[in-house]
Amino acid sequence: MSNIPVSVLVPIKNEERNLQLSLPLLSDFDEVILLDSQSTDASLKLAEQYGARVEQFYWNGQFPKKRNWALRNLELRHEWVLFLDADEYVTPEFLNELREAIPRPGYVGYWIPFRNHFMGQQLKHGDLFKKLPLFKKSAGEYERIAEDSWSHLDMEVHEHPILEGHVGTFKAHIDHNDYKGLEHYIAKHNSYSSWEARRFIKLQETGFAGLNSRQRLKYRLISWGIMPSAYFIGNYFLKLGFLDGRAGYYFSKYKAQYFFQIQTKIKELQS
Repeated sequence: MSNIPVSVLVPIKNEERNLQLSLPLLSDFDEVILLDSQSTDASLKLAEQYGARVEQFYWNGQFPKKRNWALRNLELRHEWVLFLDADEYVTPEFLNELREAIPRPGYVGYWIPFRNHFMGQQLKHGDLFKKLPLFKKSAGEYERIAEDSWSHLDMEVHEHPILEGHVGTFKAHIDHNDYKGLEHYIAKHNSYSSWEARRFIKLQETGFAGLNSRQRLKYRLISWGIMPSAYFIGNYFLKLGFLDGRAGYYFSKYKAQYFFQIQTKIKELQS
C-alpha cells in the first residue's frame, strides 16, 4: 500500500515519552515533520530513528505562531496537511477513512473526533471533542488573535483554521492520551485558562465576531457565569460520562474546574 500523500506536522517541545508511542503510528504517511521549540530531551533522536524531519521554530512573541509559521514558511510535499500533537495517536480506522477522504472532490478540510484517555482509562462517553486539524494548505490558516502583548504560548492553543470551502466530518476518531500525569494536566489547564481569560476580554472588544456556534455558546455561558456547572451537568449526566466510572467523574470535575478558572480570571482582569 502506497504512503498517504499528507504532510503531518507535529508541534513539540520535550515530548520524548509521547513520541515513543505516536511516531511509530505515522509510518504510513509520506511526510512527517516535527515543529520543535528547542527540545533538550531525546525527541530529536526519536525523529531521526523514525525518519521524521525536524524544523526549529524560534518565536519572537508576535504573529505568526508555530502552526501558521509552518504553513507560511515550510516547503511541504503535499497539499493536504494534518496537524497532530505528540500525545495524539492515529487509529487504523482513522487511516482507512483518511485514504478515502482526501481524494474526495469538493472538500478542503475535515473535523476529526478525538477520544480522551484520562488517568489510564479511555473515556467512551461524555462530550466528543472535535478539532479541524486536516485541511488543504491553500484553503486557509489558523485564526489570528491579537495577543502579541500578553501571550507566552508559542503555539496556537484553541484557535481553529479559517478555511474557504466545504468542510466535512470524520466518523473515525483519533486517540488523545497524555502520559505526563495530573500535575502536568493541572499546570497546562492553569496556563490555558489564563490565555482563555485574556482572549475573552479581547473578544468582547469585537462583539465576539468570527466564532463558530460551539465557541459562541461557550463564551455565552462563561459570560453568564454558569459554564462550570453547565459543562459538568452536560458531560457527566446528559452525555453519560458517569458510565466511565471514577475516571469519568474526575475528568468532568477537572474540566469544570478549568472553566471556573477562566471565569474567575476574567473577573480579576475586569476589576
